[in-house]
Amino acid sequence: MLEPALKEQLKGIFAGLEADFTFDISVSASHESRAGLLELLEDVAECSTHITCVVNEGSGLKFAIWKNGHPTGITFRAIPNGHEFTSLLLAILNLDGKGKNFPDEAVCNRVKALKGPVHLVTYVSLTCTNCPDVVQALNAMTTLNPSITHEMVDGALYQDEVDALKIQGVPSVFADGKLLHVGRGEFGELLAKLEAQYGIDETKAETEVKEYDVIVAGGGPAGVSAAIYSARKGLRVAIVAERVGGQVKETVGIENLISIPETTGSELADNLKTHLLRYPVDLLEQRRIEKVELTGKDKLVTTSVGERFIAPALIIATGASWRKLNVPGENEYIGRGVAFCPHCDGPFYKGKHVAVVGGGNSGVEAAIDLAGICSKVTVFEFMDELKADNVLQERLKSLPNVEVFVSSQTTEVIGNGDKLTALRIKDRKTEEERLVELDGVFVQIGLSANSAVFRDVVETNRPGEVVIDAHCRTNVTGIYAAGDVSTVPYKQIIISMGEGAKAALSAFDDRVRGVI
Repeated sequence: MLEPALKEQLKGIFAGLEADFTFDISVSASHESRAGLLELLEDVAECSTHITCVVNEGSGLKFAIWKNGHPTGITFRAIPNGHEFTSLLLAILNLDGKGKNFPDEAVCNRVKALKGPVHLVTYVSLTCTNCPDVVQALNAMTTLNPSITHEMVDGALYQDEVDALKIQGVPSVFADGKLLHVGRGEFGELLAKLEAQYGIDETKAETEVKEYDVIVAGGGPAGVSAAIYSARKGLRVAIVAERVGGQVKETVGIENLISIPETTGSELADNLKTHLLRYPVDLLEQRRIEKVELTGKDKLVTTSVGERFIAPALIIATGASWRKLNVPGENEYIGRGVAFCPHCDGPFYKGKHVAVVGGGNSGVEAAIDLAGICSKVTVFEFMDELKADNVLQERLKSLPNVEVFVSSQTTEVIGNGDKLTALRIKDRKTEEERLVELDGVFVQIGLSANSAVFRDVVETNRPGEVVIDAHCRTNVTGIYAAGDVSTVPYKQIIISMGEGAKAALSAFDDRVRGVI
């Protein structure tokens, strides 16, 4: 199954293994995927004398990873190829202490303090690009805390379970049988949800207050730019972010970043991090700022992992997130008919009727993608005409299974208790309402500023954007804002980068002049 060149790479990757690992395989003799699973795992085992396979007869298909003769709590009910092959490799490396995807010490300690036992099951699709991030994060938590177990399940192999659980979006994470999370998720976000459900030992929380010259909130293009420019001035800088790249990581193709004809969001995020780490910046990922207090000229920041930082300058660059409809029934049916990512969740609606709410570029692109797998796609646009680029609109018009309704307001998501069944749509011109029976809806209505935690500290406008002047200064001395979270017009990557630099230079100028 594995190409010879890949096997040679694996031999190098596994060369430093110290512990002995066993793939404890349980698979039915008649399972149609038995041969594929055994071939993959035996090929991996051939790449290291520290890895062996033990095959037992079972009723389904699964394997657990054992370390030095003891179970690690990590199980796969899948053939982890495709996007999930990396999850298998990282699980082994992490268990051996060689992995590189662990968060920093403060976050790791938070995981270790999580109260157990915690039994996690994640249902995935092997074609989903977001699933590996969640699987790898939960496997890392399992490695850190012996009271956690994690099982990854390929929904295609266990369709009966997917149907019984009414799963319509991946990844879907269940914690002791209770749905914990659906869709893309970062380490910090998942940890926060586990903390809320299980609790932690607060005596292990961080108590020291660390001092900096500049604290940057957010790791997108604006935040990274601000941190780099501040560090180049010789300042002590901390950047607090859920992840480097921010919303950029969800962008498939980028063709308007001047001097770079074409790249992807993932590549750009990696390049941002590489550039950032060339400077002495404290990168604090997998957490978010939960509280900001003003103490004289200083800003005291508390994070979601219990840390406290203080600095005279705070640069807000937390970006924006996908907007929700904010109508009755929406939250109830997220992951059960309400979705936001057509690339990940679209396959669940193969041959079904779905709607796309939003007629901008993202909405029309989603409709075009979904038209290739769904029996019918209905687009609802609030305005009197679509807002997408003409080339996209022309492509949409050429598709026979797509219909478009403008001047249409979604007022309610309706379901039967298990899943979405219809949308209530109001015609904005006639005020008439109707029910449109559907199997799913993809919400594509733009972004909203991630400014909630700062709204009691600095001025924001009605949409929630942080109000700034031409120098990125807010109404509070020593607090600056840059990028999509601010009132700067045109939410573009290249503009965010420039605004981040401007905010950093303004903060430095205020420092030199003794303002902060």
